Amino acid sequence: MREVDDALRQDEMSSLFKRFGLPIAAIVIAALLALGGYLWWDNSRKNALGEQGEQLTMALDKVEARQLDEGDKALAALALEAGPGARAAAILMRGGIAQEQGKAEAAAKLFAQVAADADAPQPLRDLASVREVAARFDQLPPQQVVDRLKPLAEPGNPWFGSAGELVGMAYLKQGKTNLAGPLFASIAKDKAVPESLRGRARQLAGLLGVDAIEEVGGVVQGASAAPAQ
Repeated sequence: MREVDDALRQDEMSSLFKRFGLPIAAIVIAALLALGGYLWWDNSRKNALGEQGEQLTMALDKVEARQLDEGDKALAALALEAGPGARAAAILMRGGIAQEQGKAEAAAKLFAQVAADADAPQPLRDLASVREVAARFDQLPPQQVVDRLKPLAEPGNPWFGSAGELVGMAYLKQGKTNLAGPLFASIAKDKAVPESLRGRARQLAGLLGVDAIEEVGGVVQGASAAPAQ
């Protein structure tokens, strides 16, 4: 009975292999090929990102060494083959080089290219918008400056200081001092904003009759109200 039982199991396994062996083998082979393909792609992607980072670093070294034309050429070549993030960074750097060379309109076009790139990281698109508007500020209607940068000119936004300053200047062009003054005061009081920008905003707010240093005023007022000893 044991021999018969073993023979029966062998017959069942042989039958199952004949029916499902090839499909199972095909699935296993396909899975192995997919895994191998993913590992190859992931390794290639990491190598490409590493190479792009090195190219950006080398281009930045050229710019810091004042080899602007060579740096621009390297960045232009990188922008043609890089992924969205590296491409946006390369084009932004090219825009900075153009500004350094006094080519304001060429710089604005490069910044506009990044701002309109839906695949670029949003922080870089926002930065490109600020820099494009700054480069074209004298040519743009004030309301267009406000419309484009007002969403960024909010406390807590990484570009609040730069965008807010441009929006405030646009308000001044429109004669809206009641909006410009408080905005400059808000920039002056924001400790996340660079000190040089805060200083400019503090002066403008003061010229518009808005107190941008109320903390100091509070200390002075408290001191004057204290009883003499």
